[in-house]
Amino acid sequence: MQTILLKRRPKGIPKISDFELVTENENLTLKNGELILETCYISVDPYLRGRMSDAKSYIEPFALNKPISSGVIAKVLDSKNKKFIKGDYVSGRLNWSTKQISTGVNLTKVDSEVATLSAYLGVLGLTGLTAYCGLTQIGKPKKGETLVVSGAAGAVGSIVGQIGKILGMHVVGIAGTDEKVDLLKTKFGFDAGINYNTTNDMATAIKKLAPNGVDVYFDNVGGSISDAVLLNINQFARLVICGAISVYNNTEIPKSMSVQHLLIRNSALMQGFIVTNYQESFPEAINALSKWLAEGKLTHNETIVSGFENSPQAFIDLFSGKNKGKMVVKI
Repeated sequence: MQTILLKRRPKGIPKISDFELVTENENLTLKNGELILETCYISVDPYLRGRMSDAKSYIEPFALNKPISSGVIAKVLDSKNKKFIKGDYVSGRLNWSTKQISTGVNLTKVDSEVATLSAYLGVLGLTGLTAYCGLTQIGKPKKGETLVVSGAAGAVGSIVGQIGKILGMHVVGIAGTDEKVDLLKTKFGFDAGINYNTTNDMATAIKKLAPNGVDVYFDNVGGSISDAVLLNINQFARLVICGAISVYNNTEIPKSMSVQHLLIRNSALMQGFIVTNYQESFPEAINALSKWLAEGKLTHNETIVSGFENSPQAFIDLFSGKNKGKMVVKI
């Protein structure tokens, strides 16, 4: 049995040496109410970087020399828990271990007949829930409005843009390569896209592709890209702050444009969130996402890396944009 531990707290962009792969004797004995799980897929996500620091946040940091955890799809190998039987597939926040014992708390059965198992870590998992709840609960989209999405080719961003199109919005995506911008338009149905790496004046580029101004901004990156979007917001704009991957690895507090005068001038709302703020909306979100997926209105991209031992590198690769859509490790 193998487990990946956090060996040291990263400084700047994480390195392989910040992690440790340990092999343990496989001595898993079940008590009543427990089950043995074999990991099938691991979700690697940018927010995990925050948990590798010891700074105050909305969730406890990872402990040093203890397993890292994230969203995992696992198979039940044996069970003494009445809610689960051998052969079930489950989703939950679990350790980065090839096998582990669980009490079944906070595990959800998933159906491989409805969608691929990895989809339950993406479009039908926390990724899809984040996109749906952030856009609908804070963005409050209206037909005919303009939606701009940063990190648009990523797991959350690509779903946000598609939901915006389903709801009748004009959608502009921001990504880091021409290939990703093309993907936004050809696969995900965005109306337009901007490659921030080849654009010298982001504010002007946004104004050109969003001539009526920006009504809703779904922010996954922060930094100068978001500053440029803010210069184009409309009156009563809603700014949904989901992530800030551009600054997660900064070793100093980043300097940023003062936004207060822009928010005041436009009577705009800027609100950060985490998906668990909206747990009461999860059933509605899953129903909508499942329906759109079945109807072919919603699609998703995955970058699947094979091999448990490659989980740390897959996570590190997020910060150089090597993923298209959801990054998942297949065991």
